[in-house]
Amino acid sequence: MFGSSKTSIPSNSSMDHAGSAAEQALHATQVLAQEALDGLAGGVQELRDQASPILHQASDRASNFAHNTVDALRDQSMRLRDQAARAGANTTHYIRAEPVKSVLMAAATGAALMALVSLLNRTRG
Repeated sequence: MFGSSKTSIPSNSSMDHAGSAAEQALHATQVLAQEALDGLAGGVQELRDQASPILHQASDRASNFAHNTVDALRDQSMRLRDQAARAGANTTHYIRAEPVKSVLMAAATGAALMALVSLLNRTRG
């Protein structure tokens, strides 16, 4: 009735060997993962080291460009102010030297502008 049946129970040495192999595989995986992370961190640091001088150089160029632009605008503004002052002085001198011609020229210019405005109003209406 009770026949003899042999069930195979793994021996302790087989289980120890499998556990040891699993631990070795886990350790090897951890080592590889750590090496990969170290390599990635090194690569990021290397890129950061390479990018830093380039970024500083670009920043310096942008700053120099901004300063040069401000200086150029200041110079141009001063030139325009000087030209306007000279034009005003020349106009004042001409008006004092030729008052009749100046009044006639102003009247003619005003009449021309009024004619132009009147013409524009007719075309719109």
